[in-house]
Amino acid sequence: MEPTRHALITGSSTGIGRATALHLAARGWTVHAGVRKPADAESLRTAAAGTLVPIQLDVTDQSSIASAAAAITDRTGPDGLAALVNNAGIGIGGPVEVVPLTDWQRQFDVNFFGHIAVTQALLPLLRARTERTGPGSARIVMVSSIAGRLGQPILGPYCASKFALEAMSDALRIELRPQGIGVSVVQPGAVKSEIWRKAFDLAAAADLSDPRAQRYRTMIEAMVALAQRSEKSAIDASRAASVIERCLTARRAPARVLVGPDAKAAAALAAILPTRTMDWLLAKAFAAAG
Repeated sequence: MEPTRHALITGSSTGIGRATALHLAARGWTVHAGVRKPADAESLRTAAAGTLVPIQLDVTDQSSIASAAAAITDRTGPDGLAALVNNAGIGIGGPVEVVPLTDWQRQFDVNFFGHIAVTQALLPLLRARTERTGPGSARIVMVSSIAGRLGQPILGPYCASKFALEAMSDALRIELRPQGIGVSVVQPGAVKSEIWRKAFDLAAAADLSDPRAQRYRTMIEAMVALAQRSEKSAIDASRAASVIERCLTARRAPARVLVGPDAKAAAALAAILPTRTMDWLLAKAFAAAG
């Protein structure tokens, strides 16, 4: 009898995390969906077509992570964990000069250190899976962003957290290769998700009475306008969910996968254009709000 495929997905309340949890459950996975609010847990239970178990999980709280890991260990038994999808994230926007250090730290606590903490706690279960069913049967997916490949003004904290996530994922991929655990990074562009709106709202609400922020007024307004236009053409989170499933089931785990036409176009430009030219393009894009 084939072992049950168990998956843990962090940040399952909205966006890519929710779409992935529902998608995998419908495809026969037993999904452990990390959420922070009881209302989100109930919403997932109602929407799921398949086996989906909401689990209380705050990736910035070590005791929460330990409790979740213990509960998942009990539920998976000897089957171990076939998939860990590190998706939890927040977006903080604003000029580098103006964003308080506490906000920088919060950005990294969720988008970077939280992923490390969850990965460290769940690696024994991923290893148990490969020991039982062979190399390649356990995978980790890090949900990054095109912002992890291309730095953008007024989104410095968010971009920095994703760059750090990608560097850590590169190291982890090589470290886990001899153990038969694959590591993939997914890089979406604009996705219909709450994280975008929250980041834009924060940037738009920047205290322009602060003389430092006034220097960046044009860029802040342009970023908000660009975001609003991007949201209209943003892809549905279900497309990212399908890509994540492919990362988990492909014969070999891909190192990186771009998701969405805007992400692919931006990556192509960054690969062929000199840095000065990319800087000029970005400066021009953020020069006016119209």
